[in-house]
Amino acid sequence: MDKKEVYEKHKKYLVPCVATYYKEPLILDLGKGNSVYDIEGKEYLDFFGGIVTISLGHCDDEVTSKVCEQIKRLQHTSTLYPHVPIVSLAEKLAQITPGGLQKSFFTNSGTEAIETSVLLAELSTNSHEIIALRHGYSGASLFAMDITAHSNYRLIESLVPGIKHAHNAYCFRCAFGKEYPHCDLDCAKDVKELIETTTSRHPAAFLAEPIQGVGGFITPPKEYFKEVVSIIRKYGALFICDEVQTGWGRTGGKMFGIEHWEVEPDIMVMAKGAANGAPVGITIATPEVGDALQGSHISTFGGNPVTATAVLATIEAIERRKLVQNAEKMGLYLRDRLNGLKEKYRMIGDVRGMGLIQGMEIVKEKKEPAPDLVAEIFESTKEQGLLIGMGGLYGNVIRLTPPLTVEKGDIDRAIQIMDRAFERVQASRVG
Repeated sequence: MDKKEVYEKHKKYLVPCVATYYKEPLILDLGKGNSVYDIEGKEYLDFFGGIVTISLGHCDDEVTSKVCEQIKRLQHTSTLYPHVPIVSLAEKLAQITPGGLQKSFFTNSGTEAIETSVLLAELSTNSHEIIALRHGYSGASLFAMDITAHSNYRLIESLVPGIKHAHNAYCFRCAFGKEYPHCDLDCAKDVKELIETTTSRHPAAFLAEPIQGVGGFITPPKEYFKEVVSIIRKYGALFICDEVQTGWGRTGGKMFGIEHWEVEPDIMVMAKGAANGAPVGITIATPEVGDALQGSHISTFGGNPVTATAVLATIEAIERRKLVQNAEKMGLYLRDRLNGLKEKYRMIGDVRGMGLIQGMEIVKEKKEPAPDLVAEIFESTKEQGLLIGMGGLYGNVIRLTPPLTVEKGDIDRAIQIMDRAFERVQASRVG
């Protein structure tokens, strides 16, 4: 098919919510390493990785080889029959996740993993009240939409009672009008009043991403999680840590994002980069919480031999190639280059993130969100062969999440392209 035919069939046969970037959607045909290629053969440096999913680069030889071997050996069993890949993966997760996390349940997506985590928390605490964060995103199911506090992804009015949304640690746009570190962590301490005024004083869980992904890579201060988790635990609530976008070394220096904040979750949720592109959802809990999930509950495809093999191969590659350390080193280099752009262009209001999960909030005067400028930057970077991501409540945050295998040369190339894009946009506004 040519481009025109693909566009027409995409519009005719897919529902409208399957949106695409760019005025003329980009039709990808091939991926290898840190690059992808469209159907006409043009190369693009991929600095978004399928929404923070490509950990090792596209079509990694090692993972692909092991997955192909497993497909030839045993492709599916359902969870009714144990097999070596699923128990090997569960054991590995118990070894590398923080704290006492040990019991796993496998699904096919982050959405399903979130739903499983809430089910575990409610069964374990005999409570049905959940505290989530504003600007957070939890998935595409009806229930996950209710947990999501981001109007762009809440397609219907709230249907599930008992979900409360606390202020997040959005320092660039502080809801309390203060500046860190002279803020006394009001956003975290406000959770106490939220619990006492809007719940039964016995919530089941507090659910949060270490760095809010769809929200625009909002990164809380180092003291935030210790403060807020100490509060919720006084009321008997569990801490569900959503590592869908921050897991697997993405934040640099640690395998999981929450480890930077030195807090141990009761339940952890993972997906995306876990299998380098294969569909997967993982929920892991402490034994006392995990053992609350009994009775008839199943995921037909969750933890199937092929997916479990892909996750194990991805983890092993991350460890052997020391990609957690590379993410830290390259993340510092990327951050330094992004700060250089910030000094040069006033439209970059904030640079934030950790490791290889970095965001730039694009603004006009007085921090007014500038999604129109982001749209122009996107068209320019696409033209020059660079793929980047977009996020934030206002659509004005540029998200950068290259594979953990990224090198300085890739970063330099990406920065040069963005520099030219910013320069063009700035010049067009002045002109």
